Amino acid sequence: MEIERIKIDDELYPKLLRKISDPPKALYVRGELLKNEICFGIVGTRRCSDYGKEIAFSIARDLAQAGLTVVSGMARGIDSFSHQGALERKGRTVAVLGTGLDEKSIYPQENLKLAKRILTESGCLISEYPEGTPGMKSNFPERNRIISGMSLGVLVIEAKFGSGALITANWARKQKRKIFAVPGTVHSKNSQGPHSLIKKGAILVEKADDILKELNLPCLRSGLKQLKGESLEENLILKVLREGSLSIDKIIEKTKLTPQIVSANLSLMEINDKVKNLGANVYALSHS
Repeated sequence: MEIERIKIDDELYPKLLRKISDPPKALYVRGELLKNEICFGIVGTRRCSDYGKEIAFSIARDLAQAGLTVVSGMARGIDSFSHQGALERKGRTVAVLGTGLDEKSIYPQENLKLAKRILTESGCLISEYPEGTPGMKSNFPERNRIISGMSLGVLVIEAKFGSGALITANWARKQKRKIFAVPGTVHSKNSQGPHSLIKKGAILVEKADDILKELNLPCLRSGLKQLKGESLEENLILKVLREGSLSIDKIIEKTKLTPQIVSANLSLMEINDKVKNLGANVYALSHS
């Protein structure tokens, strides 16, 4: 897929981004850039917890299902799970990179497969840097102003003090965008950033509807569909996962089922879209 250069006065240039104080004079775009789409940014730490993965995935999925375009930076961790969540419901997602958009320059290289999936499923990659630009450290704080600049608001999920996600929130504040944050345990350093933002007036978010209501957009039906198992074993697994995502070892421990039974049931439940493997054999409910 070819890389196009879109100037600031071109019709396809994102309207909200054009209005910030220091918009890129041109954007490099790979994939499909749409006019008048409603964008929302989700950012967070690269070293996220299983809780963070689950929240990023589910909120991005539900926002995409509601018709929003999920914008993130395609970094490891929260960014990656946000893109994946949007794609889960065949929704639209845009990745804003701090590198060139050619395959050799994309960073991190481990997300090359995710980049290809975004392009295959009608999303796009965006950068203000030309082909061949490597991932220099100074590029990433600058690209964060694009994530917030093209979005109605930004959600921060897990971020230590001084993290790139908080830089994005600062850009959002300067650009007069709405700032949202997901609370976490007080014992985790990853909760420091979101809790600080909430204390300063960021909107506390537990689910996608909290964002949709604040943006005056149609909400999803309230509540989650109560998943039902096809057997006693499935119902036991669903019961323990309602408390949050768990590793397969923890599921075995809590259900007291044998590893073989848990593994077989999880495989079948994943096929039937009842559970989702978040990676490293950590499972969460696939809410409808």
